[in-house]
Amino acid sequence: MDRYIFIIVLLACVLRAVRCYSSGKVTGACDNMTPQHKKGAQQSPAPFSVTTDRFSFKEGDEIIVKLLAASTPFTGFMLQAREVGGSSPLGSFTVTSGEAQPLTCNGLPNSAISHTSSSPKSSIQGIWRAPTSGNLNSIQFSASFVKDYSTFWVGVRSSPVTYNIAAAPPASSTSITSTASSSSEVSNSSTGCDSTKVCFSQPLNCDPGVSPDCYFLSAMTSLGDTAIQLEMTGPSDGYIAIGFSDDQRMGNDDIYICGRDSGGLIQLQHAFSTGRKTPEILPLGNVSDVKSSVNNSIISCSFTTRNPISTQRSGGSSSLYYLMIVHGPSNNGKIGPHTGTFISDTKVDISSPQIVTSEKEPPIIKAHGSLMLIAWMTTGSLGMIIARYLKGVAKGKHYFGKDVWFLVHVFLMTLTVAATIIAFILAFSEVGGWSGGVHPVLGCIVMILAFFQPIGAMFRCGPHHHLRFLFNWSHALNAVAIKGLAVAAIFTGLSYFSTSEDSWLLKVMGGFVGWEATMYILLEFHMRWKRNE
Repeated sequence: MDRYIFIIVLLACVLRAVRCYSSGKVTGACDNMTPQHKKGAQQSPAPFSVTTDRFSFKEGDEIIVKLLAASTPFTGFMLQAREVGGSSPLGSFTVTSGEAQPLTCNGLPNSAISHTSSSPKSSIQGIWRAPTSGNLNSIQFSASFVKDYSTFWVGVRSSPVTYNIAAAPPASSTSITSTASSSSEVSNSSTGCDSTKVCFSQPLNCDPGVSPDCYFLSAMTSLGDTAIQLEMTGPSDGYIAIGFSDDQRMGNDDIYICGRDSGGLIQLQHAFSTGRKTPEILPLGNVSDVKSSVNNSIISCSFTTRNPISTQRSGGSSSLYYLMIVHGPSNNGKIGPHTGTFISDTKVDISSPQIVTSEKEPPIIKAHGSLMLIAWMTTGSLGMIIARYLKGVAKGKHYFGKDVWFLVHVFLMTLTVAATIIAFILAFSEVGGWSGGVHPVLGCIVMILAFFQPIGAMFRCGPHHHLRFLFNWSHALNAVAIKGLAVAAIFTGLSYFSTSEDSWLLKVMGGFVGWEATMYILLEFHMRWKRNE
């Protein structure tokens, strides 16, 4: 009987302890803010952040503090305000929802807040009030986050909040503001480029306030302040993003994404890329004055960040970076592969106002484009013209038992297929993967059809075979399909590098295609007229 009583008492104690921790009554952890889970705290970067709506304060001021989850929710938390480097709580908190409650730590009522249940949480807000007297110094908000019993982080801190008797008013917001209203809320402009801010745009020197096709990034810093004012804008159906990188390739880049969320509104996100895959979304961090808008598919964001720019996930920051602007589609708030990329041609010091120019096309990509132009706007076109319209030239002359026109046709089309294969390999070797968009899809189809065109010709039946017409039609139709798809691929490829506002490169290509189409039409009329004659 005594044994049963002991078991019942033991279970009651355990259940009471569990109920205590899940309800957030964790005053026993006030000093070190460490959950009493008999497990060690995580040493990896926390997927959570602590943000404030202001960066200085004076006696009696109120500061809005937010605990934010990037992708994984937290079930428990504890938040205190402490002097920078201190270990005792300061001030008092009030809570704004039923998911948080005030605690008394070190005899100070409401000097900390914690959870009220173990339900998953993505954000918590509290209002901290500064003491009205005493020797005040700069403070930091320190938090502990619990994901589950064995996974928790301790000492996740906000940026320092400076004590200043003439403290500035609160920033407008440290979180994301989204709106579908007109772009007047985000007044991106090229005014001040090269004098007060760094500007990077495509086309070069375009003005986002004038040109709807302008992709624009600006950065401005103030002397003696770590804050960076950033603006980005550009046409996109999904998102635009800006990045800071140590090189001109994707990977290990500090990124800010301005794009549509699952409800279609515009949100700002902080991310870090680790290669050619979807970037890792980070807590927004020390970001304020966020404004965003979308107007006629032109997406815009402006904000101020005090987050250090870091191109290594756990490393320090530098002062020189390559600037990147990318854009692409999104689906239900998740970004897809970018369909356009613009990268500065040199590293940039964002504290030095200047106009930044874009990266010149890599030599291998130039070679890829040149080979495709030669293949399908020169040798391929000549080979098709000879086979269709010039069979009567050098009639009666044979080499190696074949008509001259046939040998010339085979030679030109062999060059065409060889150039296509080499261009295809060059593009993939330079990019190192699938880049997304229409251009690589068209290129792959052209490569497949061009590869099988000569194979089918090698196994054709004789010229007098009763099924010869099947080869003639299939060979001709496949050639026309390859030609049309190749021209479309060339146009989409040139659009990546057409940086002028008047798009002269695409216009020249359009004139070339128009001239060639006119030549085909005239030759076709001439051939039919001669047949009738």
